[in-house]
Amino acid sequence: MPMDSVNPATEEALESYETHGEGDIDDLLDRANETFEEWREHTITEREALLERAGEVLRDNSEEYAELMTREMGKPIEQGRSEVEKCAWVCDYYAERAGEFLQDERVGGETGADTFVARQPIGPVLAIMPWNFPFWQVFRFAAPTLTAGNVGLLKHASNVPGCAKAIEGVFEEAGYPEGVFTTLMVGSDAIGDVISDDRVRAVTLTGSEGAGRNVGETAGKNLKHHVLELGGSDPFVVLDDAPIERACEVGARARIINSGQSCIAAKRFIVHEDVYDEFLDGFLNEMESLRTGDPTDDDTDVGPQAREGLMEDLHEQVETTVEQGAEVRMGGEPMDRDGYFYPPTVLTDVPEGSPAESEELFGPVAPVFSVPDEETAIEKANDSNYGLGASVWTEDLERGEHVARQFESGLAFVNELVQSDPRLPFGGVKDSGYGRELAKQGIREFVNEKTVWVSHGPSKESDLVE
Repeated sequence: MPMDSVNPATEEALESYETHGEGDIDDLLDRANETFEEWREHTITEREALLERAGEVLRDNSEEYAELMTREMGKPIEQGRSEVEKCAWVCDYYAERAGEFLQDERVGGETGADTFVARQPIGPVLAIMPWNFPFWQVFRFAAPTLTAGNVGLLKHASNVPGCAKAIEGVFEEAGYPEGVFTTLMVGSDAIGDVISDDRVRAVTLTGSEGAGRNVGETAGKNLKHHVLELGGSDPFVVLDDAPIERACEVGARARIINSGQSCIAAKRFIVHEDVYDEFLDGFLNEMESLRTGDPTDDDTDVGPQAREGLMEDLHEQVETTVEQGAEVRMGGEPMDRDGYFYPPTVLTDVPEGSPAESEELFGPVAPVFSVPDEETAIEKANDSNYGLGASVWTEDLERGEHVARQFESGLAFVNELVQSDPRLPFGGVKDSGYGRELAKQGIREFVNEKTVWVSHGPSKESDLVE
């Protein structure tokens, strides 16, 4: 069955792509394994040079890739350009630092022996990637993983097949050997067999909690190392001494980035009662100033939701929350126009246990909660199954750091929106997954940290125990 792409802003059918059958998958896995045996022998300097070239290809074709993202999943064009630049940045980063992160680590041991940890590639790594950041999610996996000497297999989301093929083309144009990076044009029903295949050595997923449970179960059953970056319901905590004007400005941006379709978007606004009215007024003004519309327009802030079903699910969450007692302060209804547009929406008086309080809202909907004090704010922030990111706003940086340390999250920011950065490890806790991407930790996820002991003489009898 072909894989079709649809423009979510116009509902226009774009292109149809042929999918891979069982025989095609078998051939591609064979090629990946054969390529790995050759690719692993390339020096780290050679691999870094190719990655640097991949960054150049991205920048040379930035407008083409940004337009492709806009067509396939509705990303506002200016955000698409920024995404391509960020992909080039992660290429630059690992092109400069991979050798440092992967060098042998000398460890003091027995007198008369050299002992060290060698970091070596493990083989083909499968990446199951989402549609919301269709280039960035892939490159933050591929840049470190390929440069470590592994080969990559990409199963991308079915609504961005053009992006998947374009990314494969980036590595081809950069000069990577055939088979170092391969796109598998398959549906989700085929992926369990790929994970289980002996030729695949590890798997990483960015996706929903449900997908994470399925991938984790299959990978665990087959003793495959895996990394899961799942959903988030990030708290945005505003304390009584917060810089309100900036908190409102950044809070609106943190909620609607990528049209609200981001795992690390601010999703629960938890505000101290002493500044609640002031924050809410300012936040509403900022949200109302956002421009929703044609994602190809440079001035658009909020584009469509990526698929019709996603918009419908979001609206159902809003409707149920309102039925349970919440008040809609703005938005709250799909827009009456072609495409899957949902406007920036603000909810207050959100009841405990309602969808907007307890579930992830993957769209431009912001529930705002009032709390009496800092302790309650922290409790509210941590009262979630998710633990990806969190931010706190205060003029007292020592206080902010104290609160940040109390968050049950993989990322915590003070007076800044939660964001990914190639230089810093990225990942979550609780139902937001485990493992880390980016930085030194990310490139070491898919290597064999091998202990090597080179003896200059016989070991002591007493040391010959496990």
